[in-house]
Amino acid sequence: MKKRRVRVKPYRRLTGTMSVRLLGILGVLLIFLLVIMGKLTYLGIIKKDTYKKQVLAQQRYSNTVIPYKRGSILDTNGNVMATNKKFYTVILEPKNIIGTRSKDENGNEIKTDNEIKITAALKKYLDISDTEIQDALSNKDSYYEELVTGLTEEQISDLKKYLKGEEGKSLVGIWLDESYQRIYPNHTLACHAIGFVSDGDIGVGGLEQYYNSILKGTEGRRYTYLNEELEYDSSIEEPVDGKTLVSTLDINIQRITEKYLRKFQKNYGSKNASVLVMNPNNGEVLGMANSKTYDLMDPMSEKNLKKYYKASKLAKMTKQQKSDAYSSIWSNYTVSTTYEPGSTFKPFTVATGLETGLLKGNEYFTCDGGQTVDGTHIGCSHVHGTIPLSDTIALSCNDSMMQMAAKMGSKTFVKYQKIFGFGSSTGIDLPGEASASNVLHGEDMADMDLATSSFGQSFQCTMIQLASAFCSLVNGGYYYQPHMVKQILDSEGNVEKNIEKTLVKKTVSQETSEKLKSYMRDTVLKGTAKVAQIDEYNIGGKTGTAEKYPRGTDKRLVSFIGFAPDDNPELVVYVTIDEIQKGSQSNTKLAVEMTRDILKDSLKYMDVETNNEKETDQEKN
Repeated sequence: MKKRRVRVKPYRRLTGTMSVRLLGILGVLLIFLLVIMGKLTYLGIIKKDTYKKQVLAQQRYSNTVIPYKRGSILDTNGNVMATNKKFYTVILEPKNIIGTRSKDENGNEIKTDNEIKITAALKKYLDISDTEIQDALSNKDSYYEELVTGLTEEQISDLKKYLKGEEGKSLVGIWLDESYQRIYPNHTLACHAIGFVSDGDIGVGGLEQYYNSILKGTEGRRYTYLNEELEYDSSIEEPVDGKTLVSTLDINIQRITEKYLRKFQKNYGSKNASVLVMNPNNGEVLGMANSKTYDLMDPMSEKNLKKYYKASKLAKMTKQQKSDAYSSIWSNYTVSTTYEPGSTFKPFTVATGLETGLLKGNEYFTCDGGQTVDGTHIGCSHVHGTIPLSDTIALSCNDSMMQMAAKMGSKTFVKYQKIFGFGSSTGIDLPGEASASNVLHGEDMADMDLATSSFGQSFQCTMIQLASAFCSLVNGGYYYQPHMVKQILDSEGNVEKNIEKTLVKKTVSQETSEKLKSYMRDTVLKGTAKVAQIDEYNIGGKTGTAEKYPRGTDKRLVSFIGFAPDDNPELVVYVTIDEIQKGSQSNTKLAVEMTRDILKDSLKYMDVETNNEKETDQEKN
């Protein structure tokens, strides 16, 4: 029997190369293990806080707006014309109040101590019923439910005090939301000058719109979150309140102005009547009023429209028509509407002649009832005969003005129109100012245009343009930029900025100014404005009657611009009346009377020395 041969595999010994490879693999595995252990150590110890915060950040947190307080608007003496009132809303978070309830052995939910305390506080301090509270908590997954809104500081004070106390601070799921409502304590007073606020912080019209960025503040934020101990915590980013405006308006002069404007509208009525009261020595607007007013507290109420539109007409108005009607009521005529000024422009024609040397002051003019220009007869109100220069203003002679304008020529006439600011905006700090108003250039002005422009027709202006220029005629020739604000205060009431008077240019000499004041004093003493005379003060001024387009319709805009005292004016009052409804539309007497009454009462309020007091002082001396 043959023996089987068994082949034995040779034993392979570990070579040096293999040892190196094995050690390399083990080394890599060891390094990889060390890296993992290091990473775990890094994440678990060194970056522990960072990752804990990331986990916490995934938990619920909230941030709520803390409203800023819009800056107030004050009159020149600090009387409030626009301010704010704070209101509160009680907010409940059902998820954090009832979402944490446990259940008894029967499956009934057990109110938490937190919920019991919140309910008790609401019932005690706000007299809220259980039913109202449970209704607000009915949406268990909600983090925001308004329980009660519109609470005043007085109504919420006890609850606020409780929530800030030791027990109240520990409560979760209740907080107070704050908001501000814009308040206009005088309702319609100076409505066009002040304007109103829409959508919380958007100024519409007046100072509210022009200074919106200054009156606005910056909202704050209240952040509520889970802290590292998994407890609710909060942080607050405080709001920045808006700045306050101290306007140039004088609330008492404004009331005087509106009183006489209402009286006129009640007795006579008009399409529109407006009044500007200015300090001629610095450009400050002390009063600004239009006959169509609206309630600043509720500018979009139909009650505002019902004052000027019959119910039957309102009922037929489309949405767009009502919108246009609101816009017409909100529009500030004194700065936004242009019109032909008429004879109130005549002092500027005379001033141009005196400043250029074409007039010396001793001239006489012969009025035969008008002038024929380019084949067209342009009439005067009367045949005045031969009259001195001073009477051309006092008697409001068109014929004389046309003769003066023809002598100076269109180039010179237009040059001085621009010097006086006609055809350009004044830069008053109010929105919607109309600027260019078809004032012609010298090369574009035909003889007919020059003739009619000399007495205030064939071009247009705004009330603020004419009044600002007129102030320079009676203050020695200094044209100040008209303005509505004299100070800006910070949220603490400190003066942040004083807005001083801005001298824009010199329009006429002191000598010319004195002559014009004398001529316009004669207008009151013996001319077209005799009804302006009062015992207490010497008043000067100029009447105006402008025939409206289209010509021949007998529609008129009448006006009077007056100043007092005549020797050293402290007030300029400008009244325009568009289409008088009762009686003649050419009745300038009505504008003169309104100006006179406003001047008289305002000067007395300002304690300006009367004629009798001056005479007494002179006797003592």
